Amino acid sequence: MADDTKPEETPGPKIVPPTGEATKAAAASAPPTAAAHAAAKPAAPRPPAAPVPDLAGRTTSVASPGGAAAAAKPAPAAAKSTTRDADDSSPLLNRRAWMGLAWGAFSAASAAALAATGRFMFPNVLNEPPQQFKAGFPNEYGQGVDERWKEKFGIWIVRIADENVEPHGSGFYALFTICTHLGCTPNFLSAENKFKCPCHGSGYRTTGVNFEGPAPRPLERAKIGLSDDGQILVDKSRKFQYELGQWTDPDAFLKA
Repeated sequence: MADDTKPEETPGPKIVPPTGEATKAAAASAPPTAAAHAAAKPAAPRPPAAPVPDLAGRTTSVASPGGAAAAAKPAPAAAKSTTRDADDSSPLLNRRAWMGLAWGAFSAASAAALAATGRFMFPNVLNEPPQQFKAGFPNEYGQGVDERWKEKFGIWIVRIADENVEPHGSGFYALFTICTHLGCTPNFLSAENKFKCPCHGSGYRTTGVNFEGPAPRPLERAKIGLSDDGQILVDKSRKFQYELGQWTDPDAFLKA
C-alpha cells in the first residue's frame, strides 16, 4: 500500500522588506553600476569660443587686439538723458531754470532792500537856492520886467518909473514867480505887458495885481534893498502881501 503521507515541508526563510537603513547599506555594498561609472568620468572639455568679429568685419582671436581687449574694454557711458522729469511739465523752463530764476529774483530783492536800508542811514539833503542873492547894480536894469532870475531864484525884478502906478515912485520891486491860485509859474507876455498863468488862465499886471482868471489875490513881493557894495539885494525869506497892506512897507520897494 502506497504511503500517502506527504513529506513534511521544511519552512523556508521569511522575506522581510528592507527598511531605509538597510536599503542604504545594501546600496553602499552593491557593486557600482554603469551609470555610476559614467558619472565618475571627468567632463569632456568645451570647444573653444567662437572668434569675435571686429569693427572691420574680420574675425579675431582672443589674443588679438580686437579680441580679449575689445571684450574687456568697458562700454562707453550712456549719454546724459536730456528728457525732463515726469513731474516737470513747464512749457518754457525746466525745474533748474525756474530755481535759478527764483534765486536771482530773491538776490535782487535782497540787494534792493539792503540799498534802501543803507540810504536810510543818511539824511536827506535838499539843495535849494539861497534865500538871499545879489542881483547886480541898479544901472544894469531897464524899465519893465527883468526875467534873468526867474529860473534860478524864482524872482522877477521890475523897474518902474510911473508914480501913478506905484505909490513909492520910481524904483524896483521883486515879485515871486508863483501863481496864487495853485502855485504854477506864470509867463510874462511882453506884447500884452502882463503875467499869464498857463495852468488856469490867471492874469496879473506888472505890479503883481490880479485882474483875470481864478487867482484869489495878487502876487507876493520879496524884500529888496541895496548891499554894502551897491548891488541890489533880494531876500526871499521875507514876503509882502498886497491884501494885508504890506506893499507899503519900505523893504518891499527900492527907490531909485
